[in-house]
Amino acid sequence: MAYSSDKPAAAVRGFVPPQNDEERRLMRRVEELCRVAQARGIPRYTGFLSDREQVLAEASCHRAAFAAFRFWGGYPEAERRILCLEPPQTWQEEPVAFLKMTAQGDDLPGHRDYLGAILGLGLDRACVGDILQDPQSAGVFYAAVLADKQELIAAELTSAGRSPVRAEPCASLPDTLARGPERTLQEATVSSLRADAVLAAMMHTSRGRAADYIAAGRVEINHLPLQAPHAAVYARDIFTVRGVGRYRLMEIGGKSRKDRVFISFFQY
Repeated sequence: MAYSSDKPAAAVRGFVPPQNDEERRLMRRVEELCRVAQARGIPRYTGFLSDREQVLAEASCHRAAFAAFRFWGGYPEAERRILCLEPPQTWQEEPVAFLKMTAQGDDLPGHRDYLGAILGLGLDRACVGDILQDPQSAGVFYAAVLADKQELIAAELTSAGRSPVRAEPCASLPDTLARGPERTLQEATVSSLRADAVLAAMMHTSRGRAADYIAAGRVEINHLPLQAPHAAVYARDIFTVRGVGRYRLMEIGGKSRKDRVFISFFQY
């Protein structure tokens, strides 16, 4: 990426405190898990957390002065991940297990069908991590699940959408999935780092159209509703546009000779 001026120091988004009772409960729960892990010297694990929940969980660990934590979703590029609280010199569990789910027929289930079918077994969303399609077979999906729920789901999951399904435990993801998806890094220039300008560039649409999505309440940044088109954005922000897709703003560069800002991003 060519710049006509020096690259500025990267600004980062500050911590956004909990916005509702559910988020506050999550933070209190994580702090309590930290205290238990520290006092008893035993590992503790949450369920699978979204990006936003991971931010809150990490803040809770810092608040509890507990440094021996990590996030793990079964493979390096996982989006939904478990908070692992593991005091030094203690035994560690493997909290994540995998299922291979195979469907047959003309109307094959997709991600939403599999998620709905698993939750329909009476399980909470925190029991399920990423659900990934095998790129070599449209009828095969893999799911990361809590290790103690693997056998239950394998035994009880018999259909998804309109298709019969065979679910079976597997030791790991295929290498093609474990490496994570190949995403094409795209580049653009924007007139400013306003949300509507950046979103328009990522969606390859007009600024007015992007503002309409925001006004309609269809846009989130880091899993929080975007309230105004003029809101500032930062590197690593994740944009979710309901009905369209998700984008990550990877890098904010310098300015062009026409005083436009270089950005790089990819679409999930």
